[in-house]
Amino acid sequence: MSLPKSEEEIMKHLWKLKKGFFKDIKNEYPDPKPATTTINTLLKRLIDKEYISYRVYGNSREYYPLVSKDTYFSNFFKKLISTHFDDSIEQFGSFFTKASNISEDDLKTLHRIVDNKLREGNHD
Repeated sequence: MSLPKSEEEIMKHLWKLKKGFFKDIKNEYPDPKPATTTINTLLKRLIDKEYISYRVYGNSREYYPLVSKDTYFSNFFKKLISTHFDDSIEQFGSFFTKASNISEDDLKTLHRIVDNKLREGNHD
């Protein structure tokens, strides 16, 4: 499941921090920072969705992700390809390389990455 942008932003902060108290998360935002109530609401939503959890230390909560960044974005791309490209990696690849105006150097880099993955023989 993909998250709204505001919830995904909290996740990005927690993935970067690995774990953090409210003040740590709030400090990751650029100025002007969101209101305390906004951040608390987003944290509660992510707890309810089981994307994050927390440990209690006195009156403070230390938040940490339950879903890894790799897992989140892997599921995001699987859903994207399924929903918008009829489960066709070929359609996705064609669209991606044409619509993104990807440079020849970037295409070569992508080609090397795919070749290396194929040589590894691990195609999960």
